[in-house]
Amino acid sequence: MSRRPTREVRGDLHARLNARRPEIEDAVLTRVFAVSDPSGPPVPEYTEGLRAAVGAALDYGLAAVNLNEERSPLPPPALLAQARMAARHGVSLDTVLRRYIAGQALLADFLVEEAEAGGLTPGELQRLLRGQAALIDRLLSAVSEEYTRESEGRLSSAEQRNERIERLLAGEPLDTSHLSYDFEAHHLGAIAKGPGAAEAIRALVAPLDRRLLLVERSDGAVWAWLGGRRPIDPQDLQRNAAGLPPQVSLALGEPATGLGGWRLTHQQARAALPIAMRSPDSVVRYADVALLASILQDDLFATSLRALYLAPLQRERDGGEAARETLRAYFTAGRNVSSAAASLGVSRRTVANRLRVIEGHLGFPLAACTAEMEAALRLNDLDRAPLPPNITT
Repeated sequence: MSRRPTREVRGDLHARLNARRPEIEDAVLTRVFAVSDPSGPPVPEYTEGLRAAVGAALDYGLAAVNLNEERSPLPPPALLAQARMAARHGVSLDTVLRRYIAGQALLADFLVEEAEAGGLTPGELQRLLRGQAALIDRLLSAVSEEYTRESEGRLSSAEQRNERIERLLAGEPLDTSHLSYDFEAHHLGAIAKGPGAAEAIRALVAPLDRRLLLVERSDGAVWAWLGGRRPIDPQDLQRNAAGLPPQVSLALGEPATGLGGWRLTHQQARAALPIAMRSPDSVVRYADVALLASILQDDLFATSLRALYLAPLQRERDGGEAARETLRAYFTAGRNVSSAAASLGVSRRTVANRLRVIEGHLGFPLAACTAEMEAALRLNDLDRAPLPPNITT
């Protein structure tokens, strides 16, 4: 174990790593280029800059070996320039940061290898790795700030505003004062889709004397929040929906409070939107479709419902149409056979016979799966409902 002065130990380690610099740089480049960028094909200018940035980052990391944690060098300008170039060419910040982390992890492997060969004590190695961790943290912070500054500088004020709202939804702690909306008040989230959706929401909200925060997205959806100092009743918005254009689908979340509630009511509206887009109603509220909305987000659940409760009915000659119609009437009538028969215009005996056949196909009594069967029928109705004209999911 080494008892040499720390400066001498670090200097020796720095020299050992520098002697292997070409090998380290080649390994880091390979690792960095292996981190794929899903945003699109590589841009020659950015790729060439990335090679130079790897060299600068390696110099930065090796230089810090000779310094203690408090004296870590400033991030090289070349790395900040590469962050700006990444933003200009549409390379995601996630990809940029993952590449730095991958390169740093590989450098740390070389550092540990040479530290052990050089006889560093565990304490010396621990201090060295702690300094490297502080270095990469400082670098990632600087690169992120430079990337964000470049990105926002290239966006219009409306695009910057929308991006900040999306980041706020993702949980980032941001200054919200410039958004002119009280995030600590009461909220009701809404999402509309269809031609004229933004104008339709503004018209619905106007009589309610509520603050409106609205985001028009490139996919045609309009995100909206109604805010106010007193609780918001979704029925007020539903009553105003009589004049909603038929081509516009509107989904509502549930009333909520505070920043967490602002996010929650939006998530509820997003979950209800696929149902609203196939519903004959002007407005669909999350509370009315919560179970179905949850099923749609769980592919295993939805597939299993179809397989267990709908597929067996398709053995009938009509593909199960009469069975499904009978079940809907039976459940609507509160599982009263006589009332179901009256609504279908058939005899009580016919309904009873159909139910027995259905139970035979299922292999268990309806009483054991009432909730599941009702959910499966609603899922089937949704599957068969067409999208409104000019609307795509």
